[in-house]
Amino acid sequence: MRALILGVALAAAFAGSAMAGEEVLASRFGNTTITKDASGNESRIYYRADHTLTAKQGGMTTEGTWKMDGGNVCLTFATPIPNTPNPVCAPASDHKVGDSWSAGPYTVSLVAGIQ
Repeated sequence: MRALILGVALAAAFAGSAMAGEEVLASRFGNTTITKDASGNESRIYYRADHTLTAKQGGMTTEGTWKMDGGNVCLTFATPIPNTPNPVCAPASDHKVGDSWSAGPYTVSLVAGIQ
């Protein structure tokens, strides 16, 4: 489960060309980023314009913050995920609601609203 939460943190940002500004995450505000691994395990991440986020998988929820650092988005979790850097940073890319993409072993989708 922890690996998938880390995956959602990373995959939420991966793929496509990197952009340096916060606008790269604007399409995620008020929407849901869904990450699935090869086994079908699913996590959801909710980015907010105030630089906070929530990540959920099953019954586990973790809160945190995000910030842009060059072309990377860096996520810091209030409750650190064991065996995971905190913060964890990954290249950020722009996506629209309705987009799906691959990020390493994960399939990522950006869907409308908080789901």
